[in-house]
Amino acid sequence: MVRRHPLPRQWLFSDERLTVGVVRLALLLPPGSGIVLRHDSLRRGARWRLLRRLVRVARARGLTVLIAGAPDTAHRWGADGVHLRQLDARRAAQAHRLGLIVTMPVHDAREARRARRAKADGVFISPLHATRSHPGAKALGLAAWLRLARLAGSQPIALGGMTPRRAQALNRPSGIKPGWAAIDAWEQKAARCRAKAASLFGSERVENGGVP
Repeated sequence: MVRRHPLPRQWLFSDERLTVGVVRLALLLPPGSGIVLRHDSLRRGARWRLLRRLVRVARARGLTVLIAGAPDTAHRWGADGVHLRQLDARRAAQAHRLGLIVTMPVHDAREARRARRAKADGVFISPLHATRSHPGAKALGLAAWLRLARLAGSQPIALGGMTPRRAQALNRPSGIKPGWAAIDAWEQKAARCRAKAASLFGSERVENGGVP
């Protein structure tokens, strides 16, 4: 198995459809978790500022931050690594030279082989379950997901409809200790925390930012 860096087991995968800010969600992640920042639609300056805010939170909480895009940008902006799209697989060698963690998305066997050739440290294999991120896409299911995980040859991370309970269930049959990533699961956790705070302190105070 190719792995140059120990990778977190749980990840927040950012998305422009988040209703809760990614920095707020980062504050809810357990220490040692990872974040992949996408937010490709942001202007360059706004994206840089968002990354820097995330990096400050990450340093305080022991998180790992990757940014989707180019290795030189990830290195210059202070990210721990880069999430390379499949079309950018050839840039993995540059990312390794810069000492960056390298992850890639995998949806099928061809992409798994490409990630293996790129010597990615980790692969986000999706969608394991039905998910809003891929509306209408057929879920891989466990057997197909495991085939791709073994074919990719690096740390597999399950994405697509993942929850902590599903992550625990995945550990038992896989025998490979996969990681897991989510968007909705972390937003749901934020909603639960907000509801709990509202019940303790009052909804108006929570809405006005009166609760840390």
